[in-house]
Amino acid sequence: MPEIPHGAAGGEALGSSGSDVRRVLLVWDAPNLDMGLGAILGGRPTAAYRPRFDALGRWLLARTAELSVGAKGRVAPEATVFTNIAPGTADVVRPWVEALRNVGFAVFAKPKIDEDSDVDADMLAHIALREQSGGLAGIMVASADGQAFREPLEAIAAKGIPAQVLGFREHASWAVASDTLEFVDLEDIPGVFREPLPRVSLDSLPDEGAWLQPFRPLSALLTSRPGQGVA
Repeated sequence: MPEIPHGAAGGEALGSSGSDVRRVLLVWDAPNLDMGLGAILGGRPTAAYRPRFDALGRWLLARTAELSVGAKGRVAPEATVFTNIAPGTADVVRPWVEALRNVGFAVFAKPKIDEDSDVDADMLAHIALREQSGGLAGIMVASADGQAFREPLEAIAAKGIPAQVLGFREHASWAVASDTLEFVDLEDIPGVFREPLPRVSLDSLPDEGAWLQPFRPLSALLTSRPGQGVA
C-alpha cells in the first residue's frame, strides 16, 4: 500500500462543508493507480516506490493557495481516497486507511464483492455533490481511467474550473493530449516518490529492448465480462 508518514495535513476534513465554501477537490482512484504503479514496477512496490501522501497533501495545499488568490469567498482543500477492500484483507489495509485519515485524507472504502464493485460511480457522485454544494474552485482526479473521467472532467473544465488529471503519462494518453485538461505526472510532484520510478515506455526504449509487464494477471480473464478481450 502507498506510504503515508504521519504529521502533515493533506486536506480538510469532509465534515467541514458549507454552501459558502468552494472546494479544491482531489480524488484518488486507489485501485486504478495501484494497478498502474504495479505495471511500471513489474510487481508490488517497495517502500521507496510507494506514493507519499504527505507530499501529495502539501502539493494540494499549495495548489489551493494559488486558486484562492483573488477568489470571492472561502476556498478550502479536500483530499479523498476511494478504494476497494477485498474479502479477508481488512487487517492488512487498516493501517494504511488509518494513516491516510491521520494525514488529513478522507477515505471511501467499498467491499470488493465482484467485478462490478468498483468505485468509479462513487467518485463521480462525490465530484457532482461537491460541484452542486458550494461549487468547485478546482478539481484533480488521480486516475488513468479515461472512460470514467474524461467527459465529466472536460464538462467541468468547460465551465472555467481548473481541471487536472494526476497519474502516470504511460497510462493516461487521453489526458496528456487533452486540450482542456492539464496532466500532472505523479513523479513530477516533489517528494511523492523517494526514488525515481524504473519507467520504460514505447517512446523511450533502450537499444537492447525492455520487458513491459502486464497490467493485471492472466487469471483475471476468468472473471472478466464477455467482450473485454483484446482484438
